[in-house]
Order: sequence, then C-alpha cells, then structure tokens
Amino acid sequence: MYEATAPALARAQSLIRSIPDHPEPGIVFRDVMPLLADGPALHATAAALIAPFADSFDAIAGVEARGFLLAGVAAGLCGCGLVPIRKAGKLPRPAGHQEYTLEYGSATIEMQTDLPAGSRILLIDDVLATGGTLRASRELLQRLGYVHAGTAVLFEIADLGGRARLADNTLHTVFSA
Repeated sequence: MYEATAPALARAQSLIRSIPDHPEPGIVFRDVMPLLADGPALHATAAALIAPFADSFDAIAGVEARGFLLAGVAAGLCGCGLVPIRKAGKLPRPAGHQEYTLEYGSATIEMQTDLPAGSRILLIDDVLATGGTLRASRELLQRLGYVHAGTAVLFEIADLGGRARLADNTLHTVFSA
C-alpha cells in the first residue's frame, strides 16, 4: 500500500483552496480539485484516509460527489469494492434513501445494496462541515443492513461543529481548519 508521508501530506494540504461565497454568500467552499489533480498528493491522502481502519472493512462507501473520487482511489489502494452514495434520482435501483439538512438547504441520498448484508463499510467523504451528509450516510448504511466500520474525511471545518453533531467515535480526519 502507498504510504502517506508527512511531506506528501503537507503538499496535499497546501493544494486545498478556500473559495469564499460559494455556492452562496457566507459559505467558504473547500476546493480539493487541485489535490485530486496531483498524483502523489492524491495517493498520500487516500492512504491516510484508510490507514486507521486497516483490515476492519470489506468495502468503501463514497459520498457524492468528491467523496466518490477519494473513495475510488482508496478502494484501489486496498483492493476492495466501492459503493456509491448518490443524490436522489441518480441510481437505477436504489434500495433505500435518507433525507437530511445541509448548512444551506436539504437533500436526499440513496444507495443500492450490491454487497451482502453485514458487510463492513468504511464511509469516506471529502469535507466534514455540519455533519448532516455523513450522519445521513451512516444511518442509510445501517438501515440497509451494513456494519459501519468507520468514517474518514479528507478535511474537517472544525468551527461548524460537525464532529459533535455526527457523534461518531470512529471519525478520522486527515486535515482540519
């Protein structure tokens, strides 16, 4: 497996941009696209996301949309499967859905059941803000009969209180601000 060295992670963190007032005034968007475009930074962060959970999961669930990208790389690094958690209406045969609120609205996510019940799933997303999306994703996984093996996030915005709202003692974040 690719190792997440301190210099590689420092470079990766330097590639995350803050974009003020996007998608709405008062919101600071964390742009991880420059990190995704840099191969060594992408590999280092994917390795760092899964490292605390070695041998404790069967597959990885990626949350739409940037969480898919990170989860796909992480799944490739460890040789496991990927389960997408998508916005409503995007999957051909959703098995379940979960509604939740965002810091600037509400949404619904869906998931298919392509793995056996009881599979241990590591949940990966790009940013932990208020915790609504990740909490809904965890609830959906569990309601569909999967075991939540942990939650890994690339970037946590600590001031928004998502960690407390998520109340997940398995939460691992690579970077925070």
